Parts: sequence; C-alpha cells; structure tokens
Amino acid sequence: MPVTASLPAAVLWDMDGTLVDTEPYWYDCQVELVESFGGTWTREDGDAMIGTGLWHSARVIQGHGVDLGEDEIIDRLTTAVLARVADDVPWRPGARELLAELKREGVPTALVTMSIRRMADFMIAAIDFPAFDAVVAGDEVAHSKPHPEAYLRGAELLGVDVADCVAIEDSPPGLASAVAAGAVALGVEHAAPLVDDGGYTRATTLVGTTLDDLRRLHSAGAAARAQRSTDS
Repeated sequence: MPVTASLPAAVLWDMDGTLVDTEPYWYDCQVELVESFGGTWTREDGDAMIGTGLWHSARVIQGHGVDLGEDEIIDRLTTAVLARVADDVPWRPGARELLAELKREGVPTALVTMSIRRMADFMIAAIDFPAFDAVVAGDEVAHSKPHPEAYLRGAELLGVDVADCVAIEDSPPGLASAVAAGAVALGVEHAAPLVDDGGYTRATTLVGTTLDDLRRLHSAGAAARAQRSTDS
C-alpha cells in the first residue's frame, strides 16, 4: 500500500502498558498494600484497574480494607512502583524506536497518562532523547480516562486539533478516552483484551511500527470522518 502524504498533527501516547510495561508492578504493589491491612487483592481486582484513574483505584482499594486517604494510597503505590523500575525501566517493545522516529521527523508528541506527574517525569527522564513536547498527568485533570479530558488537553497543549492526532493506547478505558476525544486511535493489546470493533485500530505490538504506518492510520481515519460527514 503506498504511503500517503497525510502526516498526523501529533501523536499522543499513553504510558503504563503502552510505553512502559509497569502493569505487573502496579498489581504487585496493590497486593502488598491491601495485604498489609489484612485484606485480599485478586488478579481480577488488579485487571479491573488497568487504564483507570488512580483516584478511582484508591477508592476501590479503600473498599478492600486499606485505611488510608486516597492521596496517601496513590503516593505509596507510586513510590513502590518507582522503586521497582528505578534500575531497569521495562520499556514496551518498539515504543522507544517509534518515539525516536517521530522526533527525528519533527512530529509533535504528548504523553497522556493517568499516573501522577512525578512518575511521568521519571519515565521521561529515563529516555535518552527529548521524547515529549507536552505531558498530561493524572493529577492535572479533573476527569480520568475513559473521560476524553486528558486527550483533549494533550492536543490543546500542542496547539493542534485532536481530530488530527493519532493516540496510542493499550487499555479499554484509555482507548475509550482517545476515541471520545476524537483522535484516531491505535490499540496495542497487552495486559487487557481489546475488541476489533471499538472504534480504533487493534494491533498486537509496536515492534516494526513506523511513521509510515501512522500516516496510513491517520489518512484512513480522516477518510472515515469525511465519509461519516457525507453520510449524515
């Protein structure tokens, strides 16, 4: 298939599960915290938290017997996860390579994560080139994913139309956020199963994914929007 001339105005990236493989660490830290208060945290409990906002997760954890405030739960979990990745950040395959190509080609990028800012800053600092032009963190928005606010804010910070952006995500709540915001969304399945008819393009890996692939995805999204406008 030939490469089109249509470049996305920006690429908006999720972090946990998309850029870095931190979901197992979040689960382990949740187990440790809940068990320290005499409760039980199952794999199903952890899977239900993937892609959601930390304040929602904190309230669920409180319901499992953790007698701490929401902010303290978030702070403890963030500190525990960062301690696990401090010496070896678990990058998702293909993610840094695609980021590097976007930067070489001058495509603006934003990190759009529900983790708090200090965790986002740690991961960004661990990349050996200036990877992101803007950051939206979970403690900087009023509404967490699947609400569209975070992706709308990412596009706003870059000064572009979100409908002209490609968003890369791994979780159903994150993809729902990107789709609701109006971005062209690429879902890279990882810890949570994705569907084939969720309004996004589903993939199994970013390995080998290039800017040319995002050009095609962006062009197809623009064509689909134009067709929907014609049909209506």
